[in-house]
Amino acid sequence: MRGRTGRLGAVVLAGLLLGGTMVGCADRGERPRDEAAPVAVTEAPTDAPDDEAAVEPSPSVTGVASMGVAPSRTASPTPRPTKKPTRTSGPAPKPRAVAKPPTETKVPPAPPKPAPSSCKPSYKGTQATRAEAKAALADAAARTYWPTSAPEIKIPLDLVKATAWQESGWQSNIYACDGGVGLMQVMPATATWMNQRFEQSYEIDDYRDNAYLGANYLAWLTKYIGDMYFESDFRLDAGLCTAELDSCLLNAVISAYNFGHGAVAQEGEPLRIPNPSYVRNVRALMTECVCLGY
Repeated sequence: MRGRTGRLGAVVLAGLLLGGTMVGCADRGERPRDEAAPVAVTEAPTDAPDDEAAVEPSPSVTGVASMGVAPSRTASPTPRPTKKPTRTSGPAPKPRAVAKPPTETKVPPAPPKPAPSSCKPSYKGTQATRAEAKAALADAAARTYWPTSAPEIKIPLDLVKATAWQESGWQSNIYACDGGVGLMQVMPATATWMNQRFEQSYEIDDYRDNAYLGANYLAWLTKYIGDMYFESDFRLDAGLCTAELDSCLLNAVISAYNFGHGAVAQEGEPLRIPNPSYVRNVRALMTECVCLGY
């Protein structure tokens, strides 16, 4: 979640098919973040990840009660109205010329300043095996992160794998100079914000939790940008993209993972892709990465 190239240097150059440089964790950037420290969330979230959706909320947490929980497992005598149909086919809407107001008003921290190019990453703890990393990324991609308001949001496994390869070369114990951690190069401030936002307690230095945090952030960006520019069509299909980088939600989400949401989506402004090289690298890795065969 950062926005700088060449940071991991020779550590992961051998892993990349494109010969490009590694970039660190999304939501850090070549542009300063809007926040440099964790943000305390004062409003209750509207959704929680699927592993928490079936848990009854505490009576004292009125915000959680108001957001709606998973349907009761006890059959209801009166069928409830079905949700609006999910768009699974047909052309995607063109991005709006200017963005709608965001539905998510509590946003993650903005990227920190880039670390000096001379800085070398460090390593802590035990490196997860490729098989362990593969299982963690697959589990993260299989989750439903917006079970209440946008259950149709699915994060493609090839996107999760490619992002992790671009960010860290699937090195679970790498710590970048600008603060990015692990497989998905999650920033500590972003992890704190997401744990608060989704009422979780993921550990950034656990490779499985790190994969969840990275995929969860991709899901948040999908909801945030999809609502603002794509009429809540949350499909991340590569086939919906044209030669124009700003033509589809997939490219916008990849861009924002690297540069932060504020560099891509602003209320009343057109969609922007400020880091085309990063987007093209990840898009290529989604079909060509050696990691897809692990």
